[in-house]
Amino acid sequence: MPNISPRLQKGAILLLEPNTGIPLGRIDLQYNPETITRSLKPQTPGEEPDRSELLRLKGPPVETISVTVELDATDKLEAGDATAMSLGLQPQMALLETLVYPSSMELIANEALSFMGTIEIIPMNSPLTLMAWGNHRVTPVRITSFEITEEAFDPQLNPIRAKIALSLRVLSVSDAGFLSPAGTAYMAYQMQKEALARRA
Repeated sequence: MPNISPRLQKGAILLLEPNTGIPLGRIDLQYNPETITRSLKPQTPGEEPDRSELLRLKGPPVETISVTVELDATDKLEAGDATAMSLGLQPQMALLETLVYPSSMELIANEALSFMGTIEIIPMNSPLTLMAWGNHRVTPVRITSFEITEEAFDPQLNPIRAKIALSLRVLSVSDAGFLSPAGTAYMAYQMQKEALARRA
C-alpha cells in the first residue's frame, strides 16, 4: 500500500553572503520545533504621541522569534555512525554555534592589523541568516541570544542529546535598507504576509 502521508518539510537556517546574497550554506533542523514564539512590537512615533499621530507607524514592527532546536544522536549511534560514535553531537552543535562567531581567519587578520598600527579595525561580518519556516515564511534574522542545554552524554562525555534555544530579531527594511539582500528578503516576507492576509 503506498504511503499517502504528506511529505514533511523541515525548517532550516539559510546562510547568504551579506552584500551579494549569494547562498553560502543551509542548516536543516533535525526535528521541527513543536512551538515557535513570535513577538511584534509596533514602531510608533513616540511613547506619548499627540492626537495627530495616534495611528501613525514609523516603519515595520520590531519582530522577534524564539525557537528551541532539538538535537539527538541516538539514531546515528544505533546505526554505528563513526562521527556520532567519536564526537556525539559536537559537529552539529559547532555548526550552529559558528553562526555567532567571527571566523578565526578574521580574528587573526584583525590582530595582525593591530600589530601593524592600524588605528581603526573594521568590525567582522557574519553571514546573512534567514530563518526558513515553510515556503511562505523565509525571514532575514540576526541571532540575539543562543543558549545550549546538553541533556545526555556518552562515556567520553560527548553530548548525545541537546536543546538549543535561539532568540532571533527579524531584520526589516528599517534595519537593513531596501537595496541590501536582507532588505529584499524582508520585503518578500512582508509582501507574502500581505498576500496571506488577503486570503483570510
